[in-house]
Amino acid sequence: MEAKRDDSGVRNVLITGGAGYLGSAIAPLLLEDGYHVTIYDCFRWGASPLLHIASHPNLTVVKGNILDEEHVKKVMADADAVVHLAALVGYPACASEPEMAVSINVQGTENVTKNLKAGQRLIYASTGSCYGAVQGICTEETPISPLTLYGRTKAEGEAFVLAVGGVGLRLATVFGVSPRLRLDLLVNDLTNKAVQKRCFDLYEGSFRRTFLHVRDAAKAFVFALQHYGSMGGQAFNVGDESMNLTKLQVAKMIEANVEGCQISESQNGTDLDKRDYEVSYAKIRSLGFKANINMEMGIGELLKIIPNLSSEEAAKCKNV
Repeated sequence: MEAKRDDSGVRNVLITGGAGYLGSAIAPLLLEDGYHVTIYDCFRWGASPLLHIASHPNLTVVKGNILDEEHVKKVMADADAVVHLAALVGYPACASEPEMAVSINVQGTENVTKNLKAGQRLIYASTGSCYGAVQGICTEETPISPLTLYGRTKAEGEAFVLAVGGVGLRLATVFGVSPRLRLDLLVNDLTNKAVQKRCFDLYEGSFRRTFLHVRDAAKAFVFALQHYGSMGGQAFNVGDESMNLTKLQVAKMIEANVEGCQISESQNGTDLDKRDYEVSYAKIRSLGFKANINMEMGIGELLKIIPNLSSEEAAKCKNV
């Protein structure tokens, strides 16, 4: 099949970490739009997230490590655009493997930016975790002050990307079902606990977070690819103000949808992830991007899948 070349001349898109939670949702969107997609991944959690697109003639799959700079350079050579997702993602994952987090999230990103050629587009999965605890509403002009290793490493990676003219998408906390399901992300984790335990305590439920469904997150990368002329060299918050919610608000939405569930707010424990913030998404919305999948919809789809996971599947989804 002839691969698409869009109005800017982009035809070949490389996705680092393309078999992960987000990459396995982005790749089908790009393939549907007619791009040729190369997925570069170490397949730490297997290749099954790509089964739904394996037969597509415009898909190429390459096994490799983002820390292997020479291999990265070789794979990047023919790409018109790079969607850089390869990372250790989330506070718990980075806290459990800190050295790996620094090497993959920082050095891995530098390997990509060092080998970006003139004219190649680069779109980077950054995070709202860069902000930390902020009074008022975060905009892209708000000074970043990450509180976790995850936030710090992603902020360092974002600096590399912006320095070479790339786009940094500061994603809200992503949730929902994707071909590579994760249960260690906040909403997915709370939903899994509601199904498995029914009753449990929630620490520091008043902390404000902001959320984004994984399919809307995927859509944002395609949007950035196709609006690169307006977005290059900048960071953008990605999410929707309607999902600026406290942890307790999310917990109560889950509780209402799981029979016999009771989630209590506890004053005794502490959440080691101290982020507490509200975010504005006006900048990317002004270009025409809109998130469409709300929290209730995402919880509903999680409840179709989580109760039916085998113990082996659930363990793998927790990254253990």
